[in-house]
Amino acid sequence: MKGNTGRSSGLSDGRALTAAASLVAALSASVGRATEATYLPDATASKAVTVTKAETAAAGIAVFTQAVAIKETGPKETVARFGEVYAFSPSFLAVRQGEPTMISFRNLHPDEHDFMLVDPAGNVLMRVVLPPLQETSYVFTFHRAGLFTFYCTMHQPDMSGQILVLAPKRG
Repeated sequence: MKGNTGRSSGLSDGRALTAAASLVAALSASVGRATEATYLPDATASKAVTVTKAETAAAGIAVFTQAVAIKETGPKETVARFGEVYAFSPSFLAVRQGEPTMISFRNLHPDEHDFMLVDPAGNVLMRVVLPPLQETSYVFTFHRAGLFTFYCTMHQPDMSGQILVLAPKRG
C-alpha cells in the first residue's frame, strides 16, 4: 500500500498491514484446519468456547453482512481506489462468560462470506461458511473472559470485528 489510504476501518496502513499479517499468521498456525471450509471448535478450542447448533440461549444477537462499497452501487472512485468493501454489523459484541448466546448471522448478499473466530492469543477456534442470502445461527458459550477477534477471511482487511467476553454476573 502506498501512503495513507484512509480506509474506513480507521487503521493506518501499518496497523492494517499488522492486522492482515496477524490473520495470515493465525491461518498458517492452524494449516490443517484453516483449509477446511467449515469447522467448529475442537477439544482444545472448546476450552475457550463451545459452539453448537441446537441449545437454549440466554441471549441473542443478530450480525449482518453489510456492503459498504461494491462495484454495482458504490462510488466508482471509491471502488477503484479501495476495491469492494464489506463489513459485519455490528462489528463489536459483548457477551458474558458462561452465558449461552445465540448469534444469528444474516448474509444479505448473493456472495458467500465466512466467519472465523480467533482467541486473544491468535489461535483459530472455528470457521464457518455463511451461505448467500441465508441466516446461519450458532449458540456460543465462552469459557474465558477476554477479547476475541472474528474475520471474514474472504474480505480482508475491512470485514472483521471483536467479541468482548465479560466476567460472569455475580449474585
